[in-house]
Amino acid sequence: MNEGQLVAALRSAGCVFAEDEARLLLVEASSPAEVMAWAARRMAGEPLEQIVGWAAFAGLRVAVDPGVFVPRRRTELLVTVAAREPAQVVVDLCCGTGALGAALASRWPAAEVHAADSDPTAVACARRNLPPDRVHHGDLYAALPEELRGRVDLLLVNAPYVPTDAIATMPREARDHEHLVALDGGPDGLVVQRRVAAGAPEWLRPGGRLLLETGRAEAGLTAGLMRAAGLSTHVEYDDDVDGTVVVGRA
Repeated sequence: MNEGQLVAALRSAGCVFAEDEARLLLVEASSPAEVMAWAARRMAGEPLEQIVGWAAFAGLRVAVDPGVFVPRRRTELLVTVAAREPAQVVVDLCCGTGALGAALASRWPAAEVHAADSDPTAVACARRNLPPDRVHHGDLYAALPEELRGRVDLLLVNAPYVPTDAIATMPREARDHEHLVALDGGPDGLVVQRRVAAGAPEWLRPGGRLLLETGRAEAGLTAGLMRAAGLSTHVEYDDDVDGTVVVGRA
């Protein structure tokens, strides 16, 4: 299969960026047979990043394993906002691949960067992108070492915020190939965010920041959760990447 045929096949399967995807498959595959196998997987709806094994994120090449939430471009807004103030102790909570932690670690090599997730598949993947001993498995803050309590300068969180009933409307590459725990925000989409906001003050140092990705329509509700926990808040938007981040400060 030549590039033109591959582009046509991908386009017929509904791949919007068929030309770019075809080039990447051809570059990354080790043989024509692998190109064919990967193309079949992509046309069946599997995320391209899970097929080739990596995603471009904030200037990095981040390892991505099957089933793990694929870093979105909009989530780079979390990195942009975070990088405005240097931090010594950073936690990437609900870390997925650990892309957020890896992006900040690359900017601040001396920082102590931790990550945590409840999905063991995500934890195994994040340990490929961050020092393995700093990637923790468990339920939100319960996963973190006790020594971090009250010391965290920066808490980065891309918690699931899609309401349960809306999962069925998501693109098939997400709903069929990313673990549900990374997508489902509960009946109102705020179940995990509510727990993150409530627990943050115990882990942040005075003046520390919680950065939480959310939907534009949900930003007011997310900010309200943070204020109820005693944090001062403001909202950051980036229309270019369709990103929304609520910032809370202890």
